[in-house]
Amino acid sequence: MIVSRNPQSVHKPLAPYSHQIEASGNIRWLTLSGQLGMDIEGHVPESSLEQLKLALKNIQLNLQEANMDVQDLTKLVFYIVGEMDADKRREIIGAFLGDHLPCTTMIFVAGLAAPQFKVEIDAWACQEEVD
Repeated sequence: MIVSRNPQSVHKPLAPYSHQIEASGNIRWLTLSGQLGMDIEGHVPESSLEQLKLALKNIQLNLQEANMDVQDLTKLVFYIVGEMDADKRREIIGAFLGDHLPCTTMIFVAGLAAPQFKVEIDAWACQEEVD
């Protein structure tokens, strides 16, 4: 069973996310390496917002390969280099997640694996196995 919670004893989430997700029972986990804003041909857009869109698309493609979807995401960690328009960032992430609210963390960092990368996202997903 997978249950999302926002305890009454903790502040309300500051954005669309859940404070906790509990998974128990007969489940399978998927852990992704950090997904970059790079397309299949290796192209990396200069715009951090475009990189964000591509990194989220790469997460979606990984989920599809594992027969999962966005609703199975339990945790996202965003690593962002430099400035990024907060409203546009929220809009892009919101469009990706829809009404699903995984746990999230956002960290602004000095740099990633190479200077052209401005966004990297770690993701975990969990799905109840059907007998």
